[in-house]
Amino acid sequence: TKLILLDSLLQEMERKQFNVLMLGLCFCLVFTGFNTIGNIQTLIFNSAMDSTSDGYVEGFNGNGLWSLAIIYMVFTAANWVAPSVVAFLGPRLTMIIGGIVYALFIAQLLVLNTVLLYVCSVLLGLGAAIIWTAQGTFLAQNSDKQTITRNSGIFWAMSISSSFIGNIFVFFTFQGKETIDTETRNIVGIVLLSVTSLGIVLMLLLRPPPKAGKEEQEQDQDLEATEARQSPLTALKESLALFITPDMLLLSVTFFYTGIQLNIWSAVYGTSIGFTHAFGTERKALATISGILVAAGEVVGGAVFGIFGSATVKRGRDPIVILGCVVSVIAYFLVFLNLPNGSPLGETGPEDTAFIESNKYLAIVTSFLLGFSDSCFNTQVFSILGGTFKEQSSSAFAIFKFMQSLSCSIAFWYSPKTPLYWQLLVAVILDVVGTFCFCKVEWKRSKEIQAATEDNSCGIPEEMKAEN
Repeated sequence: TKLILLDSLLQEMERKQFNVLMLGLCFCLVFTGFNTIGNIQTLIFNSAMDSTSDGYVEGFNGNGLWSLAIIYMVFTAANWVAPSVVAFLGPRLTMIIGGIVYALFIAQLLVLNTVLLYVCSVLLGLGAAIIWTAQGTFLAQNSDKQTITRNSGIFWAMSISSSFIGNIFVFFTFQGKETIDTETRNIVGIVLLSVTSLGIVLMLLLRPPPKAGKEEQEQDQDLEATEARQSPLTALKESLALFITPDMLLLSVTFFYTGIQLNIWSAVYGTSIGFTHAFGTERKALATISGILVAAGEVVGGAVFGIFGSATVKRGRDPIVILGCVVSVIAYFLVFLNLPNGSPLGETGPEDTAFIESNKYLAIVTSFLLGFSDSCFNTQVFSILGGTFKEQSSSAFAIFKFMQSLSCSIAFWYSPKTPLYWQLLVAVILDVVGTFCFCKVEWKRSKEIQAATEDNSCGIPEEMKAEN
């Protein structure tokens, strides 16, 4: 009997680990397309609107940052109904449907049309809400309090490496090009669409999460039955009830900052490098190198926090978030020194200078710091939601994505019109405040766990205490 139980436990652990690794691989492939396009679509669209460019598309007038703003605006609203979709379809099917929507968005790059761009942006906002809520639910189902930090780090390192893969490809494709011609645009679109489609196919290999025991199985079945009966209105009410709790309100400030940070590293920084005249004719390729270094920082951070996940469980999540805050403030200061104030607004001229002579090596080092600091925040947010709020994981992750996408949509609207230094000031303020709010929740939870442990430190069973 003991051998059977041991074998069952090993099979359970193997399936959970397989699901976590496969989940990371699938998201890596699916988001290779989207994350790469997010970094380069402004450069591509500017070439498509330039009548002197070989990539000119007559009648096209799309704005890459506004497209991202629409995506995150719809994403923001759709997060409130995403838990009901996940409950009705299940996380695996929901992720497949979401992945297909991402593939459609990438495909529009092959037939550039202004109306089609914005329609696909709306659809992608819907797909993003359900795929990320399903991802959070599936990750929580395949983790426990001891493994959630490790699994969050593993997933984050694997999924965010998508930018690393995509930007290496784009670097060699864009190298030596002042503008992006039609042939180059189509090659990029076809390759990224193929990689995304492969990720969707691999989602079919995800297995249902195992049940640890009879009692847990019964609890999960009851929970699934309850969720399945939820209407969108019921799920909305339950998500709102969780949202207004003190801990979630504090964490929402952190969530909001992660959206501002996402806007900086995914769109503003790379675009600013690509528009900085001081970097010369290779500035478009340098923008893709920046994306590669951001991804490298994300992967290193996710891998380190995944490997040392057990230490994080013991010491708490706050040291990592504080580290992320310090590193990001340093990165923002380096951006402030190295890039012209007008670089996000369009091509700069020889007269547009930074506080120091713009240095491409400093620019890519800063990219790594931005990626590493972002991984500090995101891995620990995933960890606290999947661990502390596991029983309400769908609602918790939906609230996270709601606040993140809300700030992203706001930032993507003002980014094309706001000078760089003002954007950095907003990021620094929210960085510090968001870190404080996260740490306050983490310290409170740690005290509660410590108090509960001390209450039963003598090892007296609760039943005996009741009898006495």
